[in-house]
Amino acid sequence: MQSLVETYKQNVSLGKIQREKEQERLVIKFDTLRIALEQNRKKILFSKSALTPKCIYLWGGVGCGKSMIMDMFVESLTVGVRRLHFHSFMQEVQSLLNLARQSKVKDALVPVVKKITNEIKVLALDELQIKDIADAMIVGRLFEALMKKGVTVVITSNRPPIDLYKNGLNRDLFLPFIRLIEAKFDVLEVCGVKDYRQSLISGDQVYFYPLNLESAKRMDTLWATLTGNSFDDFILSFKGREIRFPFYKHGVGRFDFFEICGQMLGPGDYLAIVDAVRVLMVDNIPQLSRSNFNEAKRFVTLIDAAYEAKISLICSAATEPEMLYTKGEGSFEFERTASRLKEMQSKNWLNVI
Repeated sequence: MQSLVETYKQNVSLGKIQREKEQERLVIKFDTLRIALEQNRKKILFSKSALTPKCIYLWGGVGCGKSMIMDMFVESLTVGVRRLHFHSFMQEVQSLLNLARQSKVKDALVPVVKKITNEIKVLALDELQIKDIADAMIVGRLFEALMKKGVTVVITSNRPPIDLYKNGLNRDLFLPFIRLIEAKFDVLEVCGVKDYRQSLISGDQVYFYPLNLESAKRMDTLWATLTGNSFDDFILSFKGREIRFPFYKHGVGRFDFFEICGQMLGPGDYLAIVDAVRVLMVDNIPQLSRSNFNEAKRFVTLIDAAYEAKISLICSAATEPEMLYTKGEGSFEFERTASRLKEMQSKNWLNVI
């Protein structure tokens, strides 16, 4: 079987990625884990005892290749593995806990852990961040139980363990999870790697008009460049509501205008959306006017959130920003939004973020 290092070098030679020594160093670490897991699988086949390998917690800035390395690792495994976004995993866990509690079981976590560990030996979770107190209160026990069942956990995050759930409510009850990571995981940092998503679109046009086949094609090309033309199921939970991303991959989210501005979403929802992405793509922004006033107001709120979060924005629209909303109530206020849309197209904006 091809090693992860060989796969990485092959991807470099094919022009799929740029070589980064730091990434190569981390690929070697993941390859060591892959080999240990394969050796364990063979021991179990021959009824020999096997030790659970040490887990990995990989952290670093956005766009430094954490998810790419995890995906290479997952695709190389011959043991049962499940890979999903951390937020989606915790939504699933909370749903299973609710079901278990309805059955009046003594400890609801027990059947949940049993279900999760039924068919896997490796759990790969991308983009760990803790914001919900309900998640913060259970992750320590949850992951300790998973590991006791022999599951090897691999996690990526933008934060070092000590900064997780920082300033969160009742954070002292969350600290055992941090201690678990520090004791049971190899904590690896990705250092000095530039955000590859920004390098992919740096210098490229990111706002396309009018709405025609050429604009749609350019949007599709950028999506394919940023994501490899694949996507994951991703549902964001905010204050009891679910926000479904039609397309999501590696911190890149894509919506049609009416999918993101036609729903009854407020400022908090849009803050949650931009917090979940590094690049946001919005297709088919129409001419704005009195007839779609509510959608236009939401669009203003979305652009404000994206601007303050300093993410990349890629759009297709009916016309250039300053001509999108020229008449009717709200058109004067839209001038600031148009200015921000123009600024977010500039090379300086991409260099800043």
